[in-house]
Amino acid sequence: MIRAYKFLMRPTVGQALALGEMLRDHCSLYNGALQERRDAYRHVSKTSIRYGQQSAQLKEIRAFDPERQGRWSFSSQQATLRRLDKAFAAFFRRIKAGETPGYPRFRGVNRFDTVDFPKDGDGCRWDSTPHDPVTRVRFQGVGHVRVHRHRPVVGKVRTVSVKREGKRWYVVLTADQGEPEPLSKTGSVVGIDMGIASFLTTSGGEHVANPRHGRRAAAKLEAAQRALATFPRVRRDKRTANHQRAVEKVARLHGKVRRQRLDHAHKTALGLVREHDFIAHEDLKIRKMSKAPVPKPDPGRPGGFLPNGAAAKAGLNRSIADAGWGVFLAILKGKAESAGREVIAVDPRNTSRRCPECGHTAKENRPTQEKFHCVSCGHTAHADTVGALNVLRAGLVRREAPPA
Repeated sequence: MIRAYKFLMRPTVGQALALGEMLRDHCSLYNGALQERRDAYRHVSKTSIRYGQQSAQLKEIRAFDPERQGRWSFSSQQATLRRLDKAFAAFFRRIKAGETPGYPRFRGVNRFDTVDFPKDGDGCRWDSTPHDPVTRVRFQGVGHVRVHRHRPVVGKVRTVSVKREGKRWYVVLTADQGEPEPLSKTGSVVGIDMGIASFLTTSGGEHVANPRHGRRAAAKLEAAQRALATFPRVRRDKRTANHQRAVEKVARLHGKVRRQRLDHAHKTALGLVREHDFIAHEDLKIRKMSKAPVPKPDPGRPGGFLPNGAAAKAGLNRSIADAGWGVFLAILKGKAESAGREVIAVDPRNTSRRCPECGHTAKENRPTQEKFHCVSCGHTAHADTVGALNVLRAGLVRREAPPA
């Protein structure tokens, strides 16, 4: 299996400048390749340019501009062109699926934060020994950068990536490992119901509180963003030091909320994986759940619209994003795979409206957000617990079902 590791780098001032220049030059390559594709399609009889054609031009580009493009790894530049090719492939795939995707966009220097190296030893070198307290990673054009390796890397390193987050620099590794040793069996199974009032509720009736990190930081974020909005929109090289500090403050607050959300997701998922052999959860379509409502034109007032609950839906969408269900479920799946546990997603429809005692399904069974009262048999329970119990039963049925 493939495992990813993310470590904080501690570059010197000169190395930090070189890393910034590496991102800038790869961003320029990405935008130039995108412009070439746009121009070829618009002006040369709708000609499509592929990755192979652009990769073949790299040698000439490096020779023409040795100061900006020739100093970096050839493989990392190929990875940047491959990244653009994946963006176009995703764009056309969504069009064929009947969706309305946005065309691949040009990237600003402050929005291009990652450079990939497809192979350890080609333009980069992860230099780590098991008992050496000082770990370094070498990048072509940058040098040997110190790394805060807070845990050992198990397996052979395959790929290396440089990532910038605010003022911090990280190295992201992928290592090829053998099959992990599974945890000992507990004999326990559980279903979980994701929510807003409670982050999740288990089929055993346990509620995990929703920390609402985004809402807690909303006042500070609002003040920081209001202060940032007072500065006029100018070119990046014309911005003042105060403007840059305001930008960094907003980024720092957003980064803190993100780390808090990840920490909560990791700890919650780890607790579930350690205690249960089988975990069933709802197969949530989060993107569809957080869509804005369609406007309703007012037939009696040209140019006007009827109320459609957009304000209330916007508040619900913020709560869904703040809960971070998608991140949690991805982390849960990864931890379960490493621990030899089984995770199954089930259809969430009517899980909180179906009575676990008699099986009667009706909208009236859930009179309030928290209360479940079956109109057929009179069974009463917490609505989220009922939902988790039905999710568990559906997951067990799906596990025992023969493969198609």
